[in-house]
Amino acid sequence: MNRLFVYLKNFDWILFSATILLISFGLAEIYSIALGNDTIGLVNFKKQLAFAFLGVALIFIISFLDFLNFRSFSVYLYIFGVVMLVSVLLFGKTVRGTTGWFDFGGISMQPVEFIKIILIVFLARYYSGVSVKLNPFRHLVLSGLGTVVFIALVLLQPDFGSALLLFALWSGMVFVSGIPKKYFVVIAGVIFLTFLSGWFVFFEDYQKERLMTFLNPTANSLDEGYNITQAIIAVCSGGIAGRGIGFGSQSQLKFLPESQNDFIFAVVAEELGFLGVMLIILFFAVIFYRLIRAARLINNDFAVYFLLGTCTLLFIEMFINIGMNIGILPVVGISLPFLSYGGSAIVASLILIGICESIIIRSKFKY
Repeated sequence: MNRLFVYLKNFDWILFSATILLISFGLAEIYSIALGNDTIGLVNFKKQLAFAFLGVALIFIISFLDFLNFRSFSVYLYIFGVVMLVSVLLFGKTVRGTTGWFDFGGISMQPVEFIKIILIVFLARYYSGVSVKLNPFRHLVLSGLGTVVFIALVLLQPDFGSALLLFALWSGMVFVSGIPKKYFVVIAGVIFLTFLSGWFVFFEDYQKERLMTFLNPTANSLDEGYNITQAIIAVCSGGIAGRGIGFGSQSQLKFLPESQNDFIFAVVAEELGFLGVMLIILFFAVIFYRLIRAARLINNDFAVYFLLGTCTLLFIEMFINIGMNIGILPVVGISLPFLSYGGSAIVASLILIGICESIIIRSKFKY
């Protein structure tokens, strides 16, 4: 009982509360979209609710465990990640041209969502075990090679959005590792070469169209630019207080494609308005603040890198998704953490929060 009391006392309830509030916003909008689409039995809402409960349960279970177990098993986790990505290429289900899901009796699992966790563990383990001031270029290359394996396998699906996210996560981890800024010229060169190779080798025609649409979204607003155009209309029509849950014309009348996934932010902006958007950004800001604050107070390199890696991943996902919805970034299929529909995504994000809670709890009485 004493151990349980210490556990509950040191649990970061502010971080947990902000996460739960974001999930609640997402569930409310998924419910609203399901009503507008006349979905039989609200199947998607019930699935998301079930996965949310599973993820919250995992937060408490994982936070009760020692986070250093992830450091100890980082090599095995990395190998498991490679096996998952190879397996999904061989046995996975293809959806819209991307072979990136396992199907278990009607329940789909997207391995790349869990690869994000594994990559954070791998990079945190790597950078916590070396001194980047000694031969920084070597550490840049070695950590990059470990990341490229995941990126290459994801591109073979092909899933350009997730591959881009993994690369951005590695870049963020490199930045916080303290590697001299001059080496970011190398990263910029890698980005340029990756884009060129992607354009001529990996990108599908629809991906090229998305990038061209980003440059001029109004050129063909009824074809390639339709999604962005409808999302911008939804965001702009929300006003200060929004139209109300269930009363968004773009989402309820099915003008906005993928309204519960990629464009759920546009639904929030339309139905809850500027105030709803500000609340969501505020809750994300609270999460980022709590993670960065914890990282500054902890005297364990692996823990610090993991917290900053989680913060980096969530920020990049949030930034790209919101940017997609307001037309300042191309549509690359990145979901909004905790809000977008997707069982694998919400469970993976909540596992990250669980590991961060484990770090925060133990930092207060052990490290």
